[in-house]
Amino acid sequence: MMTQRQLYLAAYDISCNRRLRKALHVLRNYASGGQKSVFECFLTYTEKSCLLKDISLVIDPGEDRFILLRLIGAKHIHTLGKAVLPQNGSFYYVG
Repeated sequence: MMTQRQLYLAAYDISCNRRLRKALHVLRNYASGGQKSVFECFLTYTEKSCLLKDISLVIDPGEDRFILLRLIGAKHIHTLGKAVLPQNGSFYYVG
């Protein structure tokens, strides 16, 4: 049985450069694509839980912001510019 992955959009706004670098490192471990402080993540339930735990160890809830949004209905992928469609629809890695 294949593990079900969901598409999420993860974004952060972090005020401290040290925490910003740490958050970037955490998100790159889970992201399949992204730009600046917004990342696409195809996650299983377990990976989602791990991401939330890992990022909670980095951010300061009083100063920083983090959001993880599940994108529902992302069945058709549209690209603009030089973007390339994924070759394997069930999972792909960019980076």
